[in-house]
Amino acid sequence: MAGVQTAVALREQGFTGTVTLIGAEPHQPYDRPPLSKAVLLGKAEDSAFDIDFASLGIELRLGHEATGVRPADHELDTTRGPVPYDVLVLATGAEPILLPGTGGVPGVHLLRTLDDAARLRPVLARQHDIVVVGAGWIGAEFATAAREAGCAVTVVEAADRPLAGALPAEVAAPMIRWYADSGADLRTHARVARIEPGAVVLDDGTRIPAGAVVVGIGARPATAWLTGSGIELGAHGEVVADARLRAGAPDVYAVGDCASFPSARYGERLLVHHWDNALQGPRTVAANIVEDGHTDVVYDPVPYFWSEQFGRFVQYAGHHAGADGTVWRGDPEGPAWSVCWLREGRLVALLAVGRPRDLAQGRRLIEAGATMDPALLTDPARPLKSAALTR
Repeated sequence: MAGVQTAVALREQGFTGTVTLIGAEPHQPYDRPPLSKAVLLGKAEDSAFDIDFASLGIELRLGHEATGVRPADHELDTTRGPVPYDVLVLATGAEPILLPGTGGVPGVHLLRTLDDAARLRPVLARQHDIVVVGAGWIGAEFATAAREAGCAVTVVEAADRPLAGALPAEVAAPMIRWYADSGADLRTHARVARIEPGAVVLDDGTRIPAGAVVVGIGARPATAWLTGSGIELGAHGEVVADARLRAGAPDVYAVGDCASFPSARYGERLLVHHWDNALQGPRTVAANIVEDGHTDVVYDPVPYFWSEQFGRFVQYAGHHAGADGTVWRGDPEGPAWSVCWLREGRLVALLAVGRPRDLAQGRRLIEAGATMDPALLTDPARPLKSAALTR
């Protein structure tokens, strides 16, 4: 997404030079969200972008893996030889974290690429007993698809709740019931000791039958290939970009899952592994390339993502880490509810379950830095925007 959108945005913003899009995979550029939904369940063969690259004058070099960068020479090294550049945009995304000891073990799967989805489709069709390792966003989405396909599903999570790395305990607590309601078996405080043919063995000795195992324990920026390039990498291995998404080497930018950026809005550096970041960031990169230093365009979005799981549409906007107050809208045991996070009275983040209007209004209020009336905010029957004291 980030690479494709950068190339398209360059043309939309009037860039007339050569644009080359290089990717390691052999497939036409594709969108990832459908992989855990329509593609996985056989409702679509692929999720290729409907873009006429030739008419836009964008050259595709598929099956070319980047192996290094030499900024002093303005050259990108690939498996098919060096590629000179005037401007380089790094958009290599993130790669799944592997469960130790499972590399090459038969029946163990990841879900990140089109090929991953193609390998998993027949697994679901055969209705195997499936164990999902990790109750994060991808684990929940895959468990949802597997249950829809008629598979028996057990989800094992080392933490005490689903989405432990993403949401506070009180917000994630209502989601525990979603697993049981769908017929999936969620086991928390469950650490995997090893995976054997036909079974997952937990560290307490419990054996869980598994015709297949899907690992979804997180992702890390796909940047190991930049080691030694002189391009700064952060604590999570991400490219440390500035507010204009420049990567700290001459004429190099970084965008999407592989890069962090400083947010003046939230007062900290953000590393956002979500689709919307890969859609929005390229517009900033393209503008700064086209303007060539004459106008600085700063990137400081309100992060946004969504997830479809267990019959629910979950949306999140903002960044709640620095919040000092939480306000609930609606009953979390019901089908539709929201949580608002405030900082010094201002709305900084919002999670909406089945309340898309709350999300749409909340996102705009976060962007505006609106101060909210908590008493009005708690009433789910009132439009969220009516609780704003300033607009």
